Amino acid sequence: MQYLFVRDHGHALTALLAICLLLLGASVSAQDDMDTLDPTGPMPYDIVEYWAEPFAEPGFSWGGNSGVHVETDDRILIVQRGETKLPDPVPEEYKHFPGSLGWNVIQGQGRTWQNLMYVMNSEGEVQEIWNQWDHLWEGTDGPGPHRLRVSPYDPERRAWVIDETNHVIYVFSQDGKHLIRMLGEKGVSASDETHFGLPQDVTFLPDGHVLVADGLENTRVVILNLEGQYVGEFGSAGEAPGQFQSVHGIAMGPDNKVYVVDRNAMNIQVFRQTNAGQDGETPQFEFDARWQGPDFPLDIIVNEDYAWVTDIRPPKIIQFDLEGNHVYTWLLPAEGPTKWLEMHSFAVDSQGNLYGTDNQYARPQKLIPRADADPKHLIGPQYVP
Repeated sequence: MQYLFVRDHGHALTALLAICLLLLGASVSAQDDMDTLDPTGPMPYDIVEYWAEPFAEPGFSWGGNSGVHVETDDRILIVQRGETKLPDPVPEEYKHFPGSLGWNVIQGQGRTWQNLMYVMNSEGEVQEIWNQWDHLWEGTDGPGPHRLRVSPYDPERRAWVIDETNHVIYVFSQDGKHLIRMLGEKGVSASDETHFGLPQDVTFLPDGHVLVADGLENTRVVILNLEGQYVGEFGSAGEAPGQFQSVHGIAMGPDNKVYVVDRNAMNIQVFRQTNAGQDGETPQFEFDARWQGPDFPLDIIVNEDYAWVTDIRPPKIIQFDLEGNHVYTWLLPAEGPTKWLEMHSFAVDSQGNLYGTDNQYARPQKLIPRADADPKHLIGPQYVP
């Protein structure tokens, strides 16, 4: 709270009135924020306790799990920001993940650059560890990789890993054996046609173009062609419609619309492609709408009818219809064996199971739809035309 000291007694009443108006404004604003959570209801999922079976060596645990992609119901690709070195001896209160010690690993506590990418099955068992690529992050200051995506239109099913710390994007073969391409210049941030600035995410267009959420420094969306070359961009830094304070997440939806998560501005901005279906042309986008309501949005899934946004303060999922109207909010547990500090990324399998990664308490978790849940509140798979 700001305090105002008045020496001129003639203006004391005016100052007091100003303070009252400020406090009233703050109260109304806080009430508006609370209203965006209504209706808030029960979580429509059950969380599988300790679903992910640890695979770290003794003395180590999960790192900040930042990205997840469901390739098939039994092949779940996950990226984490290294592993976490535990105290020696390990405290008795440790229960399979750093968050059980009250640690927030995004701050770098105990971070080691090992086992950054791995593959699990639906039972939480690790199937593959792509530790041959750990060297890509050695010597960096963190936090490391931010998202993992696969284009639904790519017959090779290549895995895109967005490395915000090094300002680059890596493209791996689906089996993790080959690094096919690196976009950007490692360790160099810039806002030109060949660099990124803390990139955060990508999404894919049916014609092969890629949209890069770039990012926390550049506050723009970059358009790449099939070869990964720059062909355009939209957005800029600012507070006006079509401008960003950050570009943290991005997803495609119906009617050739793109949904951009502006984390720092606490909103979702919607853009419409104006030349969809015109073969060979660089996609063009114009501002369509801006949704308010989230407190600190992180990731977004859009299907034919709804959009779901992961949010924190407190950790929760917010559901919108595609007109931007708030539909439903449910809170994630903040205590106990299934607690969350943030669901940084999420993905859905064909059975409706939800997989989320906690970037701060450090682990992936699996959520299974409750039998009594309202189906419209269950998160649908990401939209694909």
